[in-house]
Amino acid sequence: KYLSFFSGFGPFRQYVVNSSWEAVKELSKRGLGENIKLQIMQLPVVYQKAKEQVCKIWTTLQPLLTVHVGLASSATALIILEQCGKNKGYQERDACGFHPEGACCVLDGPEKIESTINMKTLWRNISVQGIDIILSRDAGRYICDYTYYTFLYYGNGRAAFIHVPPLSESVTAEFLGKALQTIILAMLEQCGEQRE
Repeated sequence: KYLSFFSGFGPFRQYVVNSSWEAVKELSKRGLGENIKLQIMQLPVVYQKAKEQVCKIWTTLQPLLTVHVGLASSATALIILEQCGKNKGYQERDACGFHPEGACCVLDGPEKIESTINMKTLWRNISVQGIDIILSRDAGRYICDYTYYTFLYYGNGRAAFIHVPPLSESVTAEFLGKALQTIILAMLEQCGEQRE
């Protein structure tokens, strides 16, 4: 069985319910077929704590792929596939009022790390009814981007990041869970092709 690891984030700012965590819980109910074991975890919106969790996941679980789902507060009914994580520029304070030392993820780490998943290919071949999917090369220099970079760094690029919109009447947790299922199955297919 291949292990895939998923994370969503906890509440922050005005978002008492974080759609990313709701979507991940929904995905976990649906599953990804018999060969894939899903493990999910809610990450805190705190740089240092999120980073510690990431290290722990890679050292103990060594998943085939880790997928993070974050809330893009600016996105209106858009799912955003993030291609890479950036190392520097983390000035914004987290839920505990801190930002990382040197405003970066890994002191001597590369400027950016690309996911081994080709998001462009994925984006070309996928559609989810009722919502637009777009590509991005900038995950926004906050906890999402920070965690993504850390996962890419420790997992040698075997990580993916998906930004989802806030919940609304048309964008329910159930809808997002189903959309994630479609997208992630396509990602796993790509992983399989790379392995062969």
